[in-house]
Amino acid sequence: MSKLNDRVFGLLMLVLAVAYYYGATQFPAPFGGMEAVGPDTFPKLLAVILGICSLYMMVKPDPDNAWPEGKTFLELGIAVATLVVYAFLMEPLGFILSTTLAVGTLCWRMGARPSRAYLTGLISGAVVFVLFTYGLELPLPAGLLEMN
Repeated sequence: MSKLNDRVFGLLMLVLAVAYYYGATQFPAPFGGMEAVGPDTFPKLLAVILGICSLYMMVKPDPDNAWPEGKTFLELGIAVATLVVYAFLMEPLGFILSTTLAVGTLCWRMGARPSRAYLTGLISGAVVFVLFTYGLELPLPAGLLEMN
C-alpha cells in the first residue's frame, strides 16, 4: 500500500511541478528585454527539480514508507503553516523580515534556542536579499525596510 501512496503522491507533485513551471512562464518580460537570468529562472528551476523528484518517486517508491505519528506529524503541520504564512507576509513585511520569522521559527522548532534561531533567520534573509538584489539584479520585496 505504501508504494501506491508514493506513486499517487509523486503524480500529484508532478502535476504541481507542471503547473508551477507554466505559472513561471507567465511572468512579464523584464524591462529592457529578455535576459539569461530573469524573474522566471528560479521558479522554473524549482519546477524542474520537483518534476524530477516526482518521477523518481513514481518509478522507485519506498517499500517501507510509514506515515509520521503524533509529535512528528504536528511538527510537519507547523512547518507547512509557517511556510504558508511566510508566503503571505513576503510583500507587506518584505523579504528580510518575513525570512527572519520563517527561518527562525523553523530553526526553533528543530531545537535551536530562539535567540540563535532568529539570528540565523536574520543573517540568511539579509545575505540572500543582498545576493539576489545586488548580485543577480533580481530585486526582492523590501517591505517595511524600503527606503524612499
